[in-house]
Amino acid sequence: MKAFIFDMDGVIIDSEKYYALAIQRVVNDYGHEVDQEYTNQFIGTTNTYTWTRIIADFQIDSTPAELTEKMMAYKEQLDEDDGLIFYPGILDLLKRLKAHGFRLAIASSSGMKEIQQTVDVLNAQDYFDFLVSGEAINLSKPDPGIYLHTAKLLEMEPSQCIVIEDSHNGARAAKAAGMYCIGYIDTHYPAQDLSMVDQKIYHHDELDLDQLIQTVYGE
Repeated sequence: MKAFIFDMDGVIIDSEKYYALAIQRVVNDYGHEVDQEYTNQFIGTTNTYTWTRIIADFQIDSTPAELTEKMMAYKEQLDEDDGLIFYPGILDLLKRLKAHGFRLAIASSSGMKEIQQTVDVLNAQDYFDFLVSGEAINLSKPDPGIYLHTAKLLEMEPSQCIVIEDSHNGARAAKAAGMYCIGYIDTHYPAQDLSMVDQKIYHHDELDLDQLIQTVYGE
């Protein structure tokens, strides 16, 4: 058995810029300004973690839940304006992985509503065995908990799981879980520190599954 676990934002959908804009707008509503350099530190973390930090940084009189709701309202408007933007080759990669006998899961710091919406719009319901939200297990990357939990759901040892991540926090989580990690790089965004990953790709079509299976599973 083989398992492949996807991060979602920045790997399946190009959504990081919308999250950054939404965070900036919410913070601005409370009389403060932040730039992309500030918001980059939250890539790969849960909304609860993000807003707990921001509340502390700016002494905002609110709660993580309330600010998450405001952020998602802004993000949903941005999504409606532009639609979900999927990275090229993602659906073909899902098909290729299934053809090679992989079990598939998403392990994302986003909420389950956003994960389910992404899968539905991509029409990929039949590809994924499990969808896991970091909000549901109350652990934020770089804690490895979400990946260890997903491995248990898949009934796989961590060493049998391959993860694809775009963020420093996410890659740290995958490696701390003892998993093989592929770093997905979008050159349109500031570079994340992915020095800990096992290999890097810039496009989903680059992934040589036969070579990957040989490297990880020795088959």
